[in-house]
Amino acid sequence: MGIRKIRVQQTFTGLIRPHLDRMYRLAFRLTGHREDAQDLVQDVLLKLYPQNDRLADVENVAAWLARVLYRQFIDNKRRYAARNLRIISDHEYSANPDQAPALQDSTENLVDSEINISRLQKALESLSEDHRLIIILHDVEGYSLPEVAEMTGIRMGTLKSRRQRARERLQELLE
Repeated sequence: MGIRKIRVQQTFTGLIRPHLDRMYRLAFRLTGHREDAQDLVQDVLLKLYPQNDRLADVENVAAWLARVLYRQFIDNKRRYAARNLRIISDHEYSANPDQAPALQDSTENLVDSEINISRLQKALESLSEDHRLIIILHDVEGYSLPEVAEMTGIRMGTLKSRRQRARERLQELLE
């Protein structure tokens, strides 16, 4: 392997590694399945590797990667039958699927938590795809509205009104 190729790999790895957990978590929330999330992240990484020079010039790498991942998800969804989006609890998520999640809550708290997560998941699945995506990106994943606007290509005013309607609908469903 040539020295240039090694440097390209090291640069790519250095730029991507800090964002892998967040990319995986977003992919998991979009796809709802570990294997699909892993495939989605892998598709994005394979797509980005040849564009390593472009990646080095990106200001907000996290938002840019999320946008690329979201667009890849949409492309894949158009090609294949989509599965339902799924919200996961913090104790359910693990970047390494081979690791069993460490549960520190008491059984009673865990059961209450699972009931609430289940209710939230059902409510989210009842939202339109646009509303669900905004809630996941902004409220669950914590991206700012300008980042969500950039990722989805939705104008800021439209995004704010959709977020408000999505929150109102979600609240109705949870009551």
